[in-house]
Amino acid sequence: MTAPIRVLLVNDHALLRAGFRTILDTQTDIAVVGEASSGAEAVAQAAALHPDVIMMDVQMPDMDGIEATRRIVADPGVNAAIAIVTTFDRDDYLYRALDAGAGGFLLKNAGAEDLIAAVRALAAGDGMLAPEVTRRVLARFAATPAPAAASATSGALPKVALAEPLTDREAEVLTLLADARSNAEIAQALFIGEATVKTHVSRVLQKLGARDRVQAVVLAHRMGLA
Repeated sequence: MTAPIRVLLVNDHALLRAGFRTILDTQTDIAVVGEASSGAEAVAQAAALHPDVIMMDVQMPDMDGIEATRRIVADPGVNAAIAIVTTFDRDDYLYRALDAGAGGFLLKNAGAEDLIAAVRALAAGDGMLAPEVTRRVLARFAATPAPAAASATSGALPKVALAEPLTDREAEVLTLLADARSNAEIAQALFIGEATVKTHVSRVLQKLGARDRVQAVVLAHRMGLA
């Protein structure tokens, strides 16, 4: 049997953590392995528990979720995908979270199915943005010049300049990624296997210097591929 997706819940409200745990524990392929009530505790728990996915609040005591995300992403011993889950639909939270290295952004009014889908998508290496914010993200970053340099420790978005050009097939895969296609949908569109798609996606991320599919989508828009 495949090991369940290990999830760390980070929120300073115990009732919200309990609600998320109740939802996720109904799924046989997901296991909540820990909880944290502050940013500093989240950083420590991530290093100790090695979760696959972290659901991270923003406003918390002693360290906010965005700084905690930045520190977790910078830790080479932790390989967790992080989704920011917040009540506040604020652009500054959104852009700072993505810059810090978050691979997802959900609002707390999302339904149970959305929460479960986000965990599975992040564990599979996909990004997950709330539909309400996707268009704003793409519009913002597509219009913003790429940074002069990428910061591996901060999770900042990398430059668009490629050390090695994309092949025609990789460009096709990136274009479909930018259209929010899943690996299965890309495989169907290109008449190739999902395993082959995964290989192409890995190569695309490597060449772009992107840490996840969300960053790859943003860069695809900057490059005019979407």
